[in-house]
Amino acid sequence: MTALQRKETSPIDHLTREDIDALAVELDAIRQSVIDTRGEADARYIRRVIKTQRWLEMGSRGVLLASKWKPAFFVGTAGLAVAKILENMEIGHNVMHGQWDWMRDPKIHSTTWEWDNAAPAELWKHSHNELHHTYTNVLGKDNDLGYGIMRVDEDQRWSPFYLAQPLWNGINACFFEYGIAAYDLEIGKVMAGKGDKEVFKTNGTKVLNKIRKQMTKDYVLNPLLAAPFGAWKTTLAANAIANVTRNIWSHSVIMCGHFPEGVETFTRTSIVGETRGDWYLRQMIGSANISGSKAMHIATGNLSYQIEHHLFPDLPSNRYQEIAPAVKDVCERYGLQYMTGPLPKQVGSAWMKVIRLSLPNHLAAKLKFPSRRKRVEPTALPSRVRPNVVETDTAAA
Repeated sequence: MTALQRKETSPIDHLTREDIDALAVELDAIRQSVIDTRGEADARYIRRVIKTQRWLEMGSRGVLLASKWKPAFFVGTAGLAVAKILENMEIGHNVMHGQWDWMRDPKIHSTTWEWDNAAPAELWKHSHNELHHTYTNVLGKDNDLGYGIMRVDEDQRWSPFYLAQPLWNGINACFFEYGIAAYDLEIGKVMAGKGDKEVFKTNGTKVLNKIRKQMTKDYVLNPLLAAPFGAWKTTLAANAIANVTRNIWSHSVIMCGHFPEGVETFTRTSIVGETRGDWYLRQMIGSANISGSKAMHIATGNLSYQIEHHLFPDLPSNRYQEIAPAVKDVCERYGLQYMTGPLPKQVGSAWMKVIRLSLPNHLAAKLKFPSRRKRVEPTALPSRVRPNVVETDTAAA
């Protein structure tokens, strides 16, 4: 892995400026097709998911009142973990992206939603929506690349600190919600003297208040409610297990989206003068999907369609599966790799990169597997054979 602009051969060298502009027109048309058809069926979907999640959480907490009985403990813990995953992935993440703002429902709106997570929604939306989705996989601009604690590209200078990054990554997975909360504070920038200390202090107070609220709910209030049933210890344990399970799952899904071998990274200079087509192109080759069942897609918040999500972050998540074949077709016709694979393969690939890049480059090269990237030959480049597309005027995704 090395930044695209520093590679001897590039997977986009065959594209002309006309090709990239035409690609943007095609992708804009795909986006507009969803905007033109979203409606009551989509609204029913998100309301149904929210209702299911709330009943599952309430039911699981009710079962945990009897968690001194082992079957109740296991059922209640599993149900609570699934409820937390649903709330964070398919609901919270996507609502805060503004995917459902078109409904004009104040209860399901990006400006009002606060999720079941240690990271305050306000800060998360800034670091994720504004920074990560704007500067996807740009070294030194996208803090999601390694979260400031890992080396994820050979072009990043190695230091002995990175030898421990597999350990840091494992710890980060278990306590992911707190890592994200700290990441949203941009602690590294403040420590380097580049951040506003007053803003940091204000935001730090918001994070601590959110953590206090979350911990009070899970580790004080609910165990107290279970105390009359003699189940406060098991309820406390169930909440801890559910939170760690949710954290590891979220971390794994996000790792699969941008870390597997073959996903591209970019230099800062590469985005100077970037057009909409260039931005689309960066999202396509800087993301990877996860193949699997519909249940798995919902459990990932449809981030299993990470390519589609990064192209169109404000479209309803339930529509990504519908447009995925069209996006894949665009990739194939323009000679671009459409990175996808089952969850174990993608997680394994991401972890292998974390381990490999913890070492200096001369040692990392010995662990590098032969590239699994298959060269994709374009079927008809627009600069030679123009495809039939519907040109539309659309707002930026």
